[in-house]
Amino acid sequence: MHEAIPPTHPLPDFEVRLDPPDITDWLPGNTGILGVTSFDSGAPGPHVAISALMHGNEYSGAIVLDRLLRAGVRPTRGRLSLAFLNVEAFSRFDPRRPTVSRFIDEDMNRLWDDQVLDGPRRSVELDRARELRPWLESVDVLLDLHSMLWPSDPVILCGPADKGRDLALGLGGPSLIVADRGHGNGRRLIDHPRFAEAGTPHVANLIEAGEHWEPVTVDVAMESVAGVLARVDSVAPGLDLPKGPTRPGRFARVTDVITAATSHFAFVQPFRGCAVLPERNTLIAIDGEAEIRTPYDDCLLVLPSLRPGRGHTAVRLARFDESHRLSIRGEY
Repeated sequence: MHEAIPPTHPLPDFEVRLDPPDITDWLPGNTGILGVTSFDSGAPGPHVAISALMHGNEYSGAIVLDRLLRAGVRPTRGRLSLAFLNVEAFSRFDPRRPTVSRFIDEDMNRLWDDQVLDGPRRSVELDRARELRPWLESVDVLLDLHSMLWPSDPVILCGPADKGRDLALGLGGPSLIVADRGHGNGRRLIDHPRFAEAGTPHVANLIEAGEHWEPVTVDVAMESVAGVLARVDSVAPGLDLPKGPTRPGRFARVTDVITAATSHFAFVQPFRGCAVLPERNTLIAIDGEAEIRTPYDDCLLVLPSLRPGRGHTAVRLARFDESHRLSIRGEY
């Protein structure tokens, strides 16, 4: 008989070891869209965008954007945009209750579907997504900076298309790259058809740089940003940015998205994100009366959420593909 973590157990106290940045100077932007600043080199090239604050309490990426803006980053070709997304939720961050300001009405990273964006309903996050949409639809290469609540190794999520994998394999930052199709309850920004459809040249990666409020998470996010800037020949005066990949990448594909079917979903132990379970059929969770087990040997646990709500993703299971371990392809 296995003892699962009680789903009603309260969240632990999370230590906030990273001060939020002051982004007041950058909120006016220069595009007519709150929080979006864009620089055009005047030379032909792609429109590259780096976004942060999809969730209001994930501000390590905002620290990176603040540093880039203060350093006077400019592209040498094409266009570079730096975007603070859910600024309303971020404005409500309280270190005494750091998990509360993830969003105001709904998760902004589940709204990037044309049917949702064109639909009739309203929310703070949906209104903001609609405001950002015209800008987004001009972006060619997108790096969306995130962090994680639960302990995990950093990871790049590249979506299902080969072009996302190829971009990820050419970056610095996290050495683990995972191809997935997102969540059952809504499209992420990188799942927007502009980036997700295999037949388009436009590409996006999502960087899960580490735990929300740890200083090292900023360093990992900066490495990833440095990688994409190097790929598109952008420079950041005054910043010592590494060029390209800093370590070999390992690649895995998600085979199963485990969504909590009941309000009693519970892991049998507090798994760390990116843990690899060596044996097939290992019990990892109980969902009501159902047992959740690994479908193959060397199963990678991607972003386990130790307190998932009903209908929300609890964990993704991925299988390694070593054929892409050292491959770096694609130019932008």
